[in-house]
Amino acid sequence: MTHVSRLYRRLDAVYGPQHWWPAKSVFEVVAGAVLTQNTSWRNVEKALFNLRQVRAMSAGRILYLPSEELAALIYPSGFYRVKTQRLRAVCAWLEDNGGSRRLALLPTDELRASLLSVHGVGAETADAILLYAFQRPVFVVDAYARRLFSRVGIIRGTESYDDIRAMVESEMDGSAPDFNEFHALIVEHGKRTCRKKPRCGNCRIRGCCNYPSRGAEQ
Repeated sequence: MTHVSRLYRRLDAVYGPQHWWPAKSVFEVVAGAVLTQNTSWRNVEKALFNLRQVRAMSAGRILYLPSEELAALIYPSGFYRVKTQRLRAVCAWLEDNGGSRRLALLPTDELRASLLSVHGVGAETADAILLYAFQRPVFVVDAYARRLFSRVGIIRGTESYDDIRAMVESEMDGSAPDFNEFHALIVEHGKRTCRKKPRCGNCRIRGCCNYPSRGAEQ
């Protein structure tokens, strides 16, 4: 069993199923992936609630809204003017490509390349959409994953996004539900314990981590 697989099993034993991503539709996942950039999910939930209140839970409806009205609705997510442009761009991408059902027919590499061509969609956002909206077996490399992998010794900390993604996918050889659960568990652990200033004394996977021995807060 690889180090990555052992970490996954350890986190699963501690936290159990996470039931992530909390969304009712493909579009809601796509919108959430854009809105969660540089903010907490709690703030995203507020923005999504506002969109639901005006029945703006489709690409067509978002594109119909004036930019200023859309900006006001997603204000809780922060960087609302930038995210207005990005959300409209990804909605235009959905509409121009025949919607999520037609896009779902594309091979993963082709779908990822298409996502990365959209204004404001970087690798992390693209992979989140691939995994959670289109159920593709890809790993999302976010700040929580980088921090945890560096502290437990899986990476040095200087690797590129794509190098980390390829390494995890190769070592796990998992399904979309596996990568879904692993990412969600990492986020949960990162929020509870493995923070920027870690709570090593409360860490339940401390035995497989190198970080406490380097003088982290006990």
